Amino acid sequence: MELRLYDTLSREKRTFVPLDPNNVRMYVCGPTVYDFAHIGNARPVIVFDVLFRLLRHLYGEAHVKYVRNITDVDDKINDRAARDFPGLPLNEAIRKVTEQTGKQFHADVDALGALRPSVEPRATEHIGEMCEIIERLVAGGFAYVAEDHVLFSPQAMNAANSALPRYGALSKRSLDEMIAGARVDVAPYKRDATDFVLWKPSKPGEPSWPSPSGIRAEGRPGWHIECSAMAWKHLGEHFDIHGGGIDLVFPHHENEVAQTCCAFHRERMANYWMHNGFLQVESEKMSKSLGNFITIHELLGDWPGEVLRLNMLKTHYHSPIDWTMKSLEESARTLDDWYRVAADVAPGEPAAPVVEPLLDDLNTPQAIAALHGLRGNDIAGLAGSLRLLGFLSESAAQWEGRKQQASGVDAKEVERLLAERAAARSRKDFKESDRIRDLLAAMGVAIKDSKEGTTWEIAR
Repeated sequence: MELRLYDTLSREKRTFVPLDPNNVRMYVCGPTVYDFAHIGNARPVIVFDVLFRLLRHLYGEAHVKYVRNITDVDDKINDRAARDFPGLPLNEAIRKVTEQTGKQFHADVDALGALRPSVEPRATEHIGEMCEIIERLVAGGFAYVAEDHVLFSPQAMNAANSALPRYGALSKRSLDEMIAGARVDVAPYKRDATDFVLWKPSKPGEPSWPSPSGIRAEGRPGWHIECSAMAWKHLGEHFDIHGGGIDLVFPHHENEVAQTCCAFHRERMANYWMHNGFLQVESEKMSKSLGNFITIHELLGDWPGEVLRLNMLKTHYHSPIDWTMKSLEESARTLDDWYRVAADVAPGEPAAPVVEPLLDDLNTPQAIAALHGLRGNDIAGLAGSLRLLGFLSESAAQWEGRKQQASGVDAKEVERLLAERAAARSRKDFKESDRIRDLLAAMGVAIKDSKEGTTWEIAR
């Protein structure tokens, strides 16, 4: 069965045909490292990690290159640096902030079971590539210099008599719709309202770099040019897949397409554009004002990362997701069962009933349903399929021990009470047996009696 992916540009599922099966290339927009990443940021991390794993399964680990950038130049980073390190020069303070928050991000996404990308470039390491693209755009008449700014002209792009794509094709918007629906910067040096910044002068104290030719003052890049430069550097002018959240379609990805295609006279930047849907918390938009703004780091204090991962994958990536406590509890119980059954089993090949839904535009809900079906008849296939999806990273004992540690339950004390309960039951002192059961329940321990004996687990 062939891999089919939903392409935002064409608005349809398309059979995936790599430009080069020996060098499958994917770029995904990564974080701006100014604070802890929130749970919405985890969605593209997990979704495209599953795709990365699936592509490696299909084409071989050595033949897939996954690039996810880190944005380390941004006004929010500047503000955080000035706030947290007021006694340091701003550039030094910025470096401290981005090093700290970058480590936080990696710790969080590692806990989610996400593989590290093949390459993780930082924006500030690619200023030279940004300047080269900007100079190409100015030379081609797609961008212009005004008051030490360089601006891209969508009007010039659409007026070009060439095979270039139309500006607005990705988001399916006309220029008039973009003006009406977008928050555009009003500036006297702009020729048109839709023109966007490629390069701008730095304010006193802000980070700055030598500007593209034709600009005297040092400056800093605009947001959109950063990803065009990093994708070009590591994947080339034209590659297979570009991904990110649905909120990036316009203006970020639309502008990336414009910059890259005009600079290199290409009809396409990426052959497939993939976007994951929004995330809500308990049926409400996540926001600090509502008090439901949750970071990955906070959730990892209460739940193993694999629980968060499973909870995310129970909804198809293209659909909105409602993040609820009830769903987290269900995910935790499911993983408890999978660990008991499959964690210590030698894994077989991922089972066809699991792989086939993944080949159909990453249909993870259907793949998870198939996992439940494997539980009773193909434990080796279950183990292999779970590992393909990024689960079972530890043994059953490690999983149970970590749960106990997180809950504060003393395993030795639990075993002592269970022995006392068994003795009470053997002498038919059911009142004492019930008392111990209730005591264990109050400690957060659930017990299960069967013909084989009594087992226990941390209650969810």
